[in-house]
Amino acid sequence: MKNFKKLSIGFAIAGLILGTLLVGWFGFDRIGTAILSAGVSGFAIFCAVQLIVMGVLGMAWRAVAPPGAGNSAIFIWGRMVRDSASSCLPFSAVGGFVIGARAIVVLGIQTGIATLSTVVDLTAEFVAEIAFAAAGAVVLLTRSSDKTVIFYVEIGLGAALVLGIAMVWLQRAVTPLFVKLGKRMAGQWFHNSEITGGQTEADLAGLYGHRGRIAVSTAIHLLGWGGKGFGNWIAFWLLGTHIGVIDALAIEGLLHVMLAAAIFIPGYAGVQEAGYIVLGLLFGVPAEISLSVSLLRRARDIAIGVPILLIWQAIEVRGLRKAKT
Repeated sequence: MKNFKKLSIGFAIAGLILGTLLVGWFGFDRIGTAILSAGVSGFAIFCAVQLIVMGVLGMAWRAVAPPGAGNSAIFIWGRMVRDSASSCLPFSAVGGFVIGARAIVVLGIQTGIATLSTVVDLTAEFVAEIAFAAAGAVVLLTRSSDKTVIFYVEIGLGAALVLGIAMVWLQRAVTPLFVKLGKRMAGQWFHNSEITGGQTEADLAGLYGHRGRIAVSTAIHLLGWGGKGFGNWIAFWLLGTHIGVIDALAIEGLLHVMLAAAIFIPGYAGVQEAGYIVLGLLFGVPAEISLSVSLLRRARDIAIGVPILLIWQAIEVRGLRKAKT
């Protein structure tokens, strides 16, 4: 585990160096000017769209939880904390999953339910991400005449199709694998029956057994991903590049294929910047604009994430004080 943490930190440092080099290569002044050109009102709209997306994704999480688990607002809050921790704290996305589950436990959700529903929610989101990325690849096929690009995109589409079918078909069979992932995410939660409320592998299998809930969650996740793509379009528009909404959605979908491969890099440092540049060029967007969109996105994540994490910490402190009295 220590070696894993060192590797994750090493990737983060390398990513930050790469991101800094990219900014320097394309010019600090041009990128700074591009970000400032978004304006206060434009940046506020960009942030507002992201908050709506977080709310939608929180509803997707609630959809896979048992009916009496808690109200939707708690899961929306948990999703906001999850995403904020992943983007603002020096943890990988996996750390964000754990913190998001902890955030809803503090508000009264049973620890076992929080952990198990997180794992099932990640499965539903993964399936939605595959579908969204596949749609982006189809768009790229219609936009590009480069035979090399077309070849690799077709391979990616085939792999996505196979993976998506496998995820649905083997949903129940892979339950032990997701249980192991849950144990890794939750640490001692799964080893203390008093904390987990007796939640077991059978409970996780039960959650996976509700295919209707998973289907609803996947559909809501797709809606959320569409919102992310719309936010992406707003960012390009604010920076003076009026690409089509469909192209912006495609860039968002394909970008997350790259980010998924860098799940253990805190904040996807450097990978996000490089991904935006490569994909932007494929859709005819200048590299400095794509890089500016990435930096605008990071500024948004900080503007939203820092206040959310501060509120979460305040809630944690209040809970600890109550526990002592």
